Amino acid sequence: MKILKLEVLIATILAILLTACGSNNEATSTTADSTKDSDKPEMEQLTLMGVRDAQISAAQIIAEKNGYFEEEGIKVTNHLIENGPEMGSMIAGGSAPISLMSNFLAITMKASDVPIKVVAVLDQMAGTQAMVGAPGLKLESAKDLEGLKIGMPNGAEVYYAIKSMGEELDVDVSKIKYINIGPSDGLSALQRGDIDALAAWEPFITKGTQAGGEFILSGRESNLPDKQGEVNWLSVHSTLMATEDFLEKNPNTIKALIRALKKGTDFINNNREEAVKILSPELRLSESELTEIMNRNVYSMDVDNTYWKESNSEGIMDYFLSVGNIPKKPEVESYHDFSLLKEVYPELITADME
Repeated sequence: MKILKLEVLIATILAILLTACGSNNEATSTTADSTKDSDKPEMEQLTLMGVRDAQISAAQIIAEKNGYFEEEGIKVTNHLIENGPEMGSMIAGGSAPISLMSNFLAITMKASDVPIKVVAVLDQMAGTQAMVGAPGLKLESAKDLEGLKIGMPNGAEVYYAIKSMGEELDVDVSKIKYINIGPSDGLSALQRGDIDALAAWEPFITKGTQAGGEFILSGRESNLPDKQGEVNWLSVHSTLMATEDFLEKNPNTIKALIRALKKGTDFINNNREEAVKILSPELRLSESELTEIMNRNVYSMDVDNTYWKESNSEGIMDYFLSVGNIPKKPEVESYHDFSLLKEVYPELITADME
């Protein structure tokens, strides 16, 4: 009888323990599901604004084509504009609360009191801000640029590279005759011989070289007779930007976008030929043109000192003030918020932000 009672007691204890374990497992499962729900994007679908070029929206296009946005729980419609500078008015007008554009645009927007934040970095695109000479143009030295007619849109970022080149190579860039012209019209003017060189961005530089012109310089490379190879004349990056209102209301959505764009960036770096095939029809460029353009970019989401210090420097701010792009110099911290990036990829943030 005692043995029977002991067996009953043991059975009872085991039942209690199993029930407790089951309850704990259920609680753990519920907690996990709850955590998962708490990370769910606030928006199931959205329109992500970008630019139809490889330096701004390559990872964005790849992320949509390869289903990376959907993997992160969002149905994204890419809206690619043809002329990047138009993004500023769209952000200010409320039609682009989340967008991809250069960090220089964030400077100009914040200087005009538009509530915008850079939330992630996508690539270093200074190599695509460049100058190409007209067919037959021969330069004996950088000084030969003085007096030439160079087509360039007013306030273009490439001017800062020209200015930095002048300071290093003793070229008086004020003696250059700048012709205010858009890159598409500038390319036609270059081929007609109406201008000596075109200072713009890709794909117009590559189209200029393929039409017989010679690459002269970019923010990261020089082909001048007295300076060949890698330089550091400009630092400008493609970024993911959100209005402060969108950022406050949709943090999980932004984290999902960052994760998808990181997958797109990794795909570009690890599968370049396949990436070019995907991007070529979307960007309306031949694969050979696109390969050359993408080789001028550095696809990296690192927030390092090259980004933090060079592309937000006092020199850049002073230049923007001098050409009337900004009415005042904003503090670099005022138009950045990397808190969400830090949550998902803390290892990407290495800059000394003190």
